[in-house]
Amino acid sequence: MTHVPHELAEEFPDQTDKLHDLKMNNAHFAKLADEYHQLNREIHRIESGVEPTSDAYATDLRKKRMVLKDEISAMITGA
Repeated sequence: MTHVPHELAEEFPDQTDKLHDLKMNNAHFAKLADEYHQLNREIHRIESGVEPTSDAYATDLRKKRMVLKDEISAMITGA
């Protein structure tokens, strides 16, 4: 598959070790990261034209990705 933008390692390039540590040691974080990854892949397929859908649905997915990213960010920073 082609390069998928918005992967967590790209969103938090200075936190890759922390991302890995949290994925290995925090079940809730691992679940969020997996949900983010699956959602991000679906958005990429839509944006690249592989999976057609409505604009409203695509916008809803992007909003969900943003909420997940915010929650992941808060866990990375310990907020």
